[in-house]
Amino acid sequence: MFEDLTDSNDLPDAPVVESAETGREEHGGDSRVIPGTVLTVDDFAELEERIVRTVELVQRERKARVAAQQRVGELEGQVRELQAQSESLEHLQEEIASLRGEREQVRQRVERLLSQLDALEL
Repeated sequence: MFEDLTDSNDLPDAPVVESAETGREEHGGDSRVIPGTVLTVDDFAELEERIVRTVELVQRERKARVAAQQRVGELEGQVRELQAQSESLEHLQEEIASLRGEREQVRQRVERLLSQLDALEL
């Protein structure tokens, strides 16, 4: 479940220097414990601090993921609403075109009837 966050293969190509004072390998400012050396209280404190920062990072990322998932859900709902409105709009446009056609037919019939009435009155 956890990866070794201190795997030296993940480090950039930095010079490796062994400190004579601490017996540690230093990779461009990041130190690694040499097997068989004793860790100091400071080493444990540093490790604890790194673990705490990592846990905080994971918690922030989880919250961000949850927020992003909620936003995706909201946006998907809006997309569905817009699709439904689009379908409704298309239906209404078809109905308007049909009603305009019927209105034109009624207008023509009324004009024909009026012209017939005018012809009778002559």
